[in-house]
Amino acid sequence: MRETVAERWSRRIVLTLLTLFVLVPLYVMLSTAIKPLSDVRDSFSWLPKRVSLDAFVDMWETVPLGRYLVNSLIVSTAAAVLSVAIAILAAYATSRWRFRGRGLFLASALSTQMFPGILFLLPLFLIYVNVGRATGIELYASRTGLVLTYLTFSLPFSIWMLVGYFDAIPRELDEAASVDGAGPMRILFRVLIPTAVPGILAVTVYAFMTAWGEVLFASVMTDETTRTVAVGLAGYSTQYDVYWNQIMAASLVVSVPVVAAFLFLQKYFVAGLTAGAVK
Repeated sequence: MRETVAERWSRRIVLTLLTLFVLVPLYVMLSTAIKPLSDVRDSFSWLPKRVSLDAFVDMWETVPLGRYLVNSLIVSTAAAVLSVAIAILAAYATSRWRFRGRGLFLASALSTQMFPGILFLLPLFLIYVNVGRATGIELYASRTGLVLTYLTFSLPFSIWMLVGYFDAIPRELDEAASVDGAGPMRILFRVLIPTAVPGILAVTVYAFMTAWGEVLFASVMTDETTRTVAVGLAGYSTQYDVYWNQIMAASLVVSVPVVAAFLFLQKYFVAGLTAGAVK
């Protein structure tokens, strides 16, 4: 079917509005970041009256942004790697074997996404504190505890997504490998994982972004030394002043790792999202 003139212009108008919806806030962030604080406090203007890069320098001294970035990178990377590693094994078993309770397991994994995170905040806090008192293993206010916390968010959905990817891979590949003498683990690492790379990368990006931007648990489960960047940005707002230009500059800087990872893995990410859509 050929596209009519009305449909073409409707599509152009909608895409233009969506583009402006995305780009205008980014432009405001950038223009605010390159303004002196006195100009930011003045009446709003779309074009900076004076251009200054002091905010990109001062933001590292106002709060320990470097430490927060390191904490976020360590926690997000560890949570993503562990989530994908465990999800691959769980999804492989769920996809390739039929066992009693399989449907209930998948439904339970997906249903965990329906509950708000605030319901788990107090129980996890009490568990971490009591574990620390009983065993001496400090989970509260530690990176390890935060990684375990983020696994409760990303792991169930990662398993559910990877089951769909593995189900889309023909079982004939498994049978051909088994005829050649390959066992279950060799089939997983030599056949399924190389075939499901787009899906695995999509799940990795999802798990990383979930941990990178999380605020609720990071604000409670961390202290000054383990605080992540999502919570650390609040340090630019004090009871005496709000450094708007530094907030915008820091927001742009902390967005770079996620944007760079997404652009680098974009083609795999798009392919992974649609890998299990059609069998």
